[in-house]
Amino acid sequence: MEPRAGVSKQDIREQIWDYMEARNLADFPRPVHHRIPNFKGSYLACQNIKDLAVFARTQEVKVDPDKPLEGVRLLALQSKKTLLVPTPRLRTGLFNKITPPPGATKDVLRKCATSQGVKNYSTPVGLDSRVLVDLVVVGSVAVSEKGWRIGKGEGYADLEYAMMVSMGAVSQGTPVVTIVHDCQVVDIPETLLEDHDLTVDYILTPTRVITTGCERPKPTGIVWSKISCEMMGKMPVLRSLHCREEQAGKDVTLRDKRQSPPGARAALSTVRSPRELPLLESGSLQGDDVPSSTVYVGNLPRDARVSELKRALSARGAAPSRLTWQGPQRGAFLHYRDPAEAWQAISRLQGFCLGANTARVALARHQGASGLAGGRAGEPHPDP
Repeated sequence: MEPRAGVSKQDIREQIWDYMEARNLADFPRPVHHRIPNFKGSYLACQNIKDLAVFARTQEVKVDPDKPLEGVRLLALQSKKTLLVPTPRLRTGLFNKITPPPGATKDVLRKCATSQGVKNYSTPVGLDSRVLVDLVVVGSVAVSEKGWRIGKGEGYADLEYAMMVSMGAVSQGTPVVTIVHDCQVVDIPETLLEDHDLTVDYILTPTRVITTGCERPKPTGIVWSKISCEMMGKMPVLRSLHCREEQAGKDVTLRDKRQSPPGARAALSTVRSPRELPLLESGSLQGDDVPSSTVYVGNLPRDARVSELKRALSARGAAPSRLTWQGPQRGAFLHYRDPAEAWQAISRLQGFCLGANTARVALARHQGASGLAGGRAGEPHPDP
């Protein structure tokens, strides 16, 4: 099956998904649309990884949580390799290390290799962990014999790899393998590829082992200009890496970061009086709307002073343009110029302490009529 001329990535995805469903090549979960498609024969395709010398010498392997890669996860566990699986949608971190119970039987190892097993038998791997991945296994919707890959369109595999580069966990020489049905191997126009797209070195199908010889460079790190404030909000690990790279002096300007006027400075002001801005219960701030550029800082010491908080925020490089003090509620709202600046502040305030207290830092959100108990319609609250 070959894609028609003048197609987009999404055209190729739809063509693959439709073809697999129409010819009953797809396997559970179905329909395969908008997924990395599982297919009949995926377990057989996974077995082909045993024929790769790179797998034999691998000690630490990262395998995506997609259903068609379950067989590779099982083989890694049976071979007593360290198995790392990305957390779904990167919401709670980057990796989980799958740790079977002592003396695990084959049946238990099979459970460990499933998506449920990944949840039940895993421990988080932090950014400070010394991870050195020898082999990367990813799912694909389409792939070419040249090693060019198309995922399901959400960019997680590309981002995971870029984050591993930023951590020093992989290098340009780290092999990347994908496992697909034969019908998913198609011609992909090079014009569709972007610098952040991950390429593959080996393609395993139920009938073939393809060495791509791909010479196109793999991503060299996170392209922050492709990252949105929304993505930063959903992925704490991304915020942590953003902070680290900013401190290292790298350009970490986000995609939707608005440029501030030349010479603009964040004038730090404080709103204290109920006459200026009413203070409500449960760490909320009254108003018709709260922009996503507002950050809530809670769990401050009972005797904290606003001047002390100002100094601490400035020391962290997180001084807001305006600050709303909520001393009785042991918190404050920090108002920034735009969402990107707010997320940058959240990143810089990771682990922020004032006195003996570790502060709670979160993006404030607008609370509607059906909101938190005890709140009024139109109130913003700390984002839980």
